[in-house]
Amino acid sequence: MKKISIIFLQITIIMGLNIDDRLIQSGNNLVEIGKAISNVPDNQLSGMIWLINNMPEDDLKILSSEFLLTNCDLSYKVWANSKWGDYIPENIFFDGILPYANLNERRDNWREDFYNKFSPVVKNCTSSYEAAVLLNQKIFEILGVIYSTKRPKADQSPYESIEAGMASCTGLSILLIDACRSVGIPARFVGTPSWYNDSGNHSWVEVWDNGWHFTGAAEPTGEKLNEGWFLDLAGKAKKGDMKYGIFAVTWNDSEFYFPMDWLQGVKKYKGVDITDRYTNIIYSHDLVPIRVRVLNKNGLREAIKITVLGDNNLTFEGTSRDQTYDLNDHLTFMLPKGKTFEERAGDSIKVIDVIDEEIIDLKTK
Repeated sequence: MKKISIIFLQITIIMGLNIDDRLIQSGNNLVEIGKAISNVPDNQLSGMIWLINNMPEDDLKILSSEFLLTNCDLSYKVWANSKWGDYIPENIFFDGILPYANLNERRDNWREDFYNKFSPVVKNCTSSYEAAVLLNQKIFEILGVIYSTKRPKADQSPYESIEAGMASCTGLSILLIDACRSVGIPARFVGTPSWYNDSGNHSWVEVWDNGWHFTGAAEPTGEKLNEGWFLDLAGKAKKGDMKYGIFAVTWNDSEFYFPMDWLQGVKKYKGVDITDRYTNIIYSHDLVPIRVRVLNKNGLREAIKITVLGDNNLTFEGTSRDQTYDLNDHLTFMLPKGKTFEERAGDSIKVIDVIDEEIIDLKTK
């Protein structure tokens, strides 16, 4: 092994690859990493070197050359063959398509399978924006995966979520990101460890089309990106705060780590603070978000028509969220501060004075 290590170190010096430290970190997996470098086509070498330089250290020690070569080859093919590939810069391709994983989830070999499943879905799309919208509308039904907090764990890999038939926002986001990457859409994992008011946390997805655009996984908003139930919460995030900030996963060098709520204190996955992108959304300070839940006798959320009545015939209506929605996704009314309203859900009525944001629970019989 020592002799092999010396040989590969010499090769990297001669080729000017500057990855000798990473080869040392690969330990007993050095031969596999060396094969990946030696056998990759010339036009994919820069991508392979980027992967080896930036992949989590744990992966250096276990991933096979076959896994890395296949991942690299399929990534380059969708970059070259997608209708929008010419508009994707190399640095976006590296960080948004080439990675075979997001954070700490199990390493699944999903890329070819997902391409075969989802390329027919987006075959008529002319932009990564349009394709991402369509994937978010279609893939979860295709795969038979629903939102549920009863999923086995938060950080499920794609096939773990498929096998369970359910996932929370983290697993759903990983699924959508990998589906996007499989057909050449740059995508990245985004989230916050906690909303500013400690009401919960959330993970979602950003996709690249001449800039980053966001969407909630399995939470499509018609034909548009950059809309979602969590916007008012995200708009009050705190830049630079590792608990209340908003971060995107990156495999590039970064001064930040990505704070994972499901693995608190683990700092080995890199992140970028993108809080400003969400706090720059302007909200009226005269309106207060009042969130409504309707709970049945078993404490489960139900979808019920809600009517909010105020002075001068001021009326708002909406439908509460049931168990299929994210746990932090509530029917939200933006109501004028200092006013009094009556909320009705069937026979349940509650009078509220709008002072500060709150969650109102209405119960069915």
